[in-house]
Amino acid sequence: MALVIAGERSGVGKTTVTLTLLASLRRRDRLVQSFKVGPDYIDPMFHQHVTGRACRNLDPVLTSEAYVQQCFAHHSQLSEYALVEGVMGLFDGIGHQEWGMGHGQEKQKSTDFASTAHIARLLDLPVVLVIDCSRLSGSVAAIAHGYRSFDPRIKIAGVVLNRIGSDRHLSLLKDSLEPLQLPILGTLRRQDNITIPDRHLGLVPTAELPELNALIDRLADLGDTCFDWQRLLPLLKSKSLPHSPHLPHPPSSSIRIAIARDRAFNFYYQDNLDLLQQLGAELVFWSPLEDAGIPKNLQGMYFGGGFPEVFAQQLAENSSVREAVKTAILKGMPTIAECGGLMYLCEQIIDFEGKYWPMAGVLPTSSVMGGRLTLGYRRAVALQDNLLVKANTTVYGHEFHRSHLTLTPTQPLFKTSRYDCEENMGCEGWGLPANVHASYVHLHWGESREIPQRFLKECLKVASSATWI
Repeated sequence: MALVIAGERSGVGKTTVTLTLLASLRRRDRLVQSFKVGPDYIDPMFHQHVTGRACRNLDPVLTSEAYVQQCFAHHSQLSEYALVEGVMGLFDGIGHQEWGMGHGQEKQKSTDFASTAHIARLLDLPVVLVIDCSRLSGSVAAIAHGYRSFDPRIKIAGVVLNRIGSDRHLSLLKDSLEPLQLPILGTLRRQDNITIPDRHLGLVPTAELPELNALIDRLADLGDTCFDWQRLLPLLKSKSLPHSPHLPHPPSSSIRIAIARDRAFNFYYQDNLDLLQQLGAELVFWSPLEDAGIPKNLQGMYFGGGFPEVFAQQLAENSSVREAVKTAILKGMPTIAECGGLMYLCEQIIDFEGKYWPMAGVLPTSSVMGGRLTLGYRRAVALQDNLLVKANTTVYGHEFHRSHLTLTPTQPLFKTSRYDCEENMGCEGWGLPANVHASYVHLHWGESREIPQRFLKECLKVASSATWI
């Protein structure tokens, strides 16, 4: 057993409710494992800050339905309680072809693939529906009834009423819901003193919020009083194992991978990092913002996504690191650079104000910030053998950025299209030098162990040739 926190639409307060639950559980010294539906990086940062445990993404597009089930089963067993935060509205998913169960096994179009409802069905978990009550009273019953009856496979355990304005408002909401006999598991008043700042790609990450601990304390105070814990705790209880399963000891290796992790670069799926370690790599975390140079004795580098445009001036001013990164790559250092990492390897970043900031200068192009948001799942077919995949291999990833490049690569890594249709999204990704994989497409390696294996194989060549950087 565990619980899914879902919303009737985006913006109803799922993350606030989830963090409030997590903060209150941790105040009670409960060991809790959290999960996030979808490709999100920032919400999981907040989860981890509260729980002290890495949040795991559950995304059947980036991985598979089987991987979602395996990931949840493994990590939820290692804690007392488990909680899944949904994405968008409960039934908001993407188009996906599924085989029907008729005589002809006809193909049918599913529109809630990768939705919160899809994950709840896959994991057979009950759902708590968060409803924004700020602009309704009696209509709350119609909303709750509609969501409960829309898909009989979804078990609605109860509702959390958010943004309640007054005692009178709460009374009207309760009276309206009473005929449904649907448990009210939480009631949250409007909280003017609890806000998480956001910007052009969502919430501001945890590393940039010096007052975050005070905010979490306020959420814990709220959680202690606003939830029906007698009903919630049994739903949150996970099937924990008496002992943690034995993980195979990674083989000894001389592979050291530098992972750029600071305020500018912090978008990583924990499963990707785990895979590198399980395959024998030593991960060395460092900061292109703060450090005077790159770590010593490396055989590979990994630059995740993040907000290099926000810290472009500081990155530009750290010229010794920029030069060291460029030198290492030109000497043959295998390097992965996703989205923000790709931007850092460009000649420069041109920010929202039109200011030019020099970057590592590995790729002969510039990254320009703009108002247009590029967002969505991608089907990407490799056009050539590259650092991570062989030619003609199909991978599934996600794009989320407000920048574009001034020049396109002459030999791109991928031909991309939307996941849910055949719409061509063009060619993208830089693989020159050949030891670089620089792309806007974020990949979750989940079931694709061959991706990190291929990367580490190239890193081993550096180690065996004694090309220590």
